[in-house]
Amino acid sequence: MSKDQIAQIFTGKAVTFPDGRKAVPIEQGPNSPTRNEFHAKVTGKDAAQLKAYWSKVIFSGAGQPPKEVSGADEMRKAVSSDASAIGYLEKSQIDSSLKVILTP
Repeated sequence: MSKDQIAQIFTGKAVTFPDGRKAVPIEQGPNSPTRNEFHAKVTGKDAAQLKAYWSKVIFSGAGQPPKEVSGADEMRKAVSSDASAIGYLEKSQIDSSLKVILTP
C-alpha cells in the first residue's frame, strides 16, 4: 500500500483496502507521540489539524473518526486479531503477529 492510500483510510476518505476488503483504521489516543508522528508523516496533519478535520467531518455527517486504543499493547491486539484492522506502532513494538505494510 502507498502512503496516500493509508492516509485516505485514516481520514475516512477510503473505507476499503485496494483489494476491496473493508478497512478498519485504529488510532492510538490523542496524546500519543506515536499518533502525532504517524499523522505528521502520513496524513500531513498535526494534532490540532486532525482534531479540526474530524470535528468538521462529524458535524457534516460525513463520517466518524477511527476507534482509539490506549496504547501499543491494545493496538497490537486489535490489529493482530482482525484482518480488516490497520494501525501503527513504533518499529520497536512490532512483533511476528503483525504485518508491516509501510515504514514512512
